[in-house]
Amino acid sequence: MSAKIVCFGELLVRLGAPGRQLLLQTPQLEVHAGGAEANVAVSLARFGHRAQMVGVVADNPLGEAVTGELRRHGVDTAAVQRADGRMGLYFLTPGAIQRPSEVLYDRADSAFVRAGGGQHDWPALLQGADWLHVSGVTPALGAAAAEGTLKAMRAARAAGVKVSFDGNFRPKLWEAWHGDAPTILHAIMAEADTMFASHRDLEVVLKRPFAQATAQERFAAAAQAAFAAFPHLQRMTATVRVQRNVDHHALSANTALRDGTLHTTPSYEVAGIVDRIGTGDAFAAGVLHGLISGMSDADGLHFGLAAACLKHSVPGDFNLVGVDAVEAFLNQDSFDVKR
Repeated sequence: MSAKIVCFGELLVRLGAPGRQLLLQTPQLEVHAGGAEANVAVSLARFGHRAQMVGVVADNPLGEAVTGELRRHGVDTAAVQRADGRMGLYFLTPGAIQRPSEVLYDRADSAFVRAGGGQHDWPALLQGADWLHVSGVTPALGAAAAEGTLKAMRAARAAGVKVSFDGNFRPKLWEAWHGDAPTILHAIMAEADTMFASHRDLEVVLKRPFAQATAQERFAAAAQAAFAAFPHLQRMTATVRVQRNVDHHALSANTALRDGTLHTTPSYEVAGIVDRIGTGDAFAAGVLHGLISGMSDADGLHFGLAAACLKHSVPGDFNLVGVDAVEAFLNQDSFDVKR
């Protein structure tokens, strides 16, 4: 079962130190396209859905290269506008063993930020769409981008299109312009049907702690508070990550429904991590695929977690695996070479 999903956000150029080197340890950088919403769009296209990207890129070869990369993976970029300005960048120093990865943003005054995400005919773009997906990264970029995010979400709700929101709280981005994250994110979360968020996101927005003894109890309490605060919200889901070291994590996931149902997955050991950037977006895309495909909430949650686990094996921001690979993971196929 295929669906149309519209994703709104900034496309980025990622410049990373090769291998496990420190940034500029050698005068080389590896280049990848990325961006939270773009990562979701690519993954959904890989799962067989009609994914459309909406946003603004610089009217230069970098902007064309990034949109071309999305098209290569099956994403519709016809609604990505070109404008004067620069591409947003981020620099990645990959971690190793006990040294964590580091991200350095260079997104100020990008073409997307200048344009506030662009001026879009949302009723036309959302025609025939099943879902709109946005994330907390976009409103963190500035007042105009926050206003553009709300406009898109409200247009989707008015059109009867379901709204998916990923918290993706980025304090460095909010601090750069002294943005009022709790107030803005509260208004944005109020428009969501499905929300990818942890108890930490809700602590920021609701200005209250969730100090229960276990991760599952903290998530359940935060979800209960979110349902009370946001009447449109039907589902809240999040991964739980336990870090043994930079290269070895344990992943599980929870979903809470408005009726009080709570689903939890088994925990998977993910060792020898290749690239953890974009794993949350892979999870979101997997859960959305489950909802679109008519899976039960429990099965869709498990599918999303499996997609996130597999993303740890793929270099770059995009999760390039398809449904068959995720199902093979869930079916515990062997690790023999597939010939």
